[in-house]
Amino acid sequence: MSVGFSLRRLRALFLKETVQILRDPSTFLIAFLLPLILLILFGYGINLDSGKTRIGLVVQDDSQAALSLATTFRNNRWFDVRTARSIEQLKPLIVNDKIRGIIVIPQDFGKKTEKGETAPIQIITDGSLPNTADFIAAYAEGLRATWAADRAITRGHPELVAKAMPVQLDTRVWFNPSLTSRYFLIPGSIAIVMTMIGTLLTALVVAREWERGTMEAMMATPMQMTEFIASKILPYFTLGLGSMVLCTVLAVMVFGVPLRGSLFALFLIAATYLLPALGLGLFISSATKNQFAASQIALMTGFLPTLLLSGFLFEIPSMPKPIQWLTVIVPARYLVPPLQTVFAAGDIWSLILPNVGIMLLFGIGFFLLSFLTTRRSLD
Repeated sequence: MSVGFSLRRLRALFLKETVQILRDPSTFLIAFLLPLILLILFGYGINLDSGKTRIGLVVQDDSQAALSLATTFRNNRWFDVRTARSIEQLKPLIVNDKIRGIIVIPQDFGKKTEKGETAPIQIITDGSLPNTADFIAAYAEGLRATWAADRAITRGHPELVAKAMPVQLDTRVWFNPSLTSRYFLIPGSIAIVMTMIGTLLTALVVAREWERGTMEAMMATPMQMTEFIASKILPYFTLGLGSMVLCTVLAVMVFGVPLRGSLFALFLIAATYLLPALGLGLFISSATKNQFAASQIALMTGFLPTLLLSGFLFEIPSMPKPIQWLTVIVPARYLVPPLQTVFAAGDIWSLILPNVGIMLLFGIGFFLLSFLTTRRSLD
C-alpha cells in the first residue's frame, strides 16, 4: 500500500471531519451564533462615543452673560445637562454615577464679563473615569471660549476675540468624520470571531480523537501527517471564512459600517490570519490531548490576548512599555490595523502587506510546531 501523499485519503479524512462538525451543534453555535452575539454587543451594547455625557450645571449668577453661557451648555449636543443652584445639590449625583462632572458659573461671572476681565468657570469632574473627565474639562473650556468670542463679535468688540480664543481650531476628521465608535468596534469584533473559530474550535479536534479512542485506529492507517493536519484544518478554515462573510454582511447591511476597501483585500487579510489562529489551536490540541485543558489554554493564549493586547479596545502606544513588547507576539495585533483600515480607509497596501507577511510567519511557525508535536504523538 502506498504511503505517499494521497488526495483520496485526504478526501476521506476531510469528509470524516466535516461529518463530525455537522454532528456537533456547539460548533455551529460558536461559528454562527457567537458572531451575532458579538456584533450586537459591540454594535449596540458598547458605545465609546462621547455624545450626551451627563453633567451638572450650577448657575450662581443671574446676569445676562451667565444665563447666555448656561444656555450654550444646555443646547450643546455633547452634554446632557442637569441644572441646579448649588454644588451641594449635585454632589450625590456625581457620587452615585448619575452625572460625570459639574460645571459652575460663579456669582461674579457677569460683572467680570462686563468689565472685559477674564471670567473663569469651575469644572469638577469624576476622576474615576480619566478619559471622560478630560473630555468634559476640555470641551467645557472650548464651549466657554467659543461663547466668549461670539459674544465679543456680537457686542462689536472684535479685538477681544483673540483674547477669548487665542487659537482657533479648524478640525478635519478623516476616515470616520462622525467619530462613531461602532465603525472600528465592529471590524475589531471580526478579529475576535475568527480567533474563537480558528483557535478554540481547532484546539479540540486532536484532543477529541484521543479522548474518544479513535486516534489509535487512525494510527493504524497509512495516512501521512500532512494529510491528517490538512483534514483537521481545511473544514475550520472554510468555517472561519464563512463566519467572516456573515459578520461583514451584518456589519455593512445592519450596522451601516462602511466597507471602503475591496473584498479581495478583506479575504486576503482574513485568510492569512486564520493560518496562525488554526495553527495555534492545532498545536494546543496536539500537545494537551485533553479537551478541557485545550479549551482553557486556547482562551488564555488566543481569546484574551486578542481582546486585550491587539489594539482592538486599547491603543497599544498607550500601554506600558513591557506590555507593548508583549503584544509583538500576539498575532491579532497584526490583524486589527489592516482589518479596520479596509473598512474605514480602503486598500492601503503599504499597511496591509507588512502585517500579512508577519501573520504568515506566525502561521508557518505554529504549523511546524503542530507537525512536530503530532508526529511525536503518533510514533
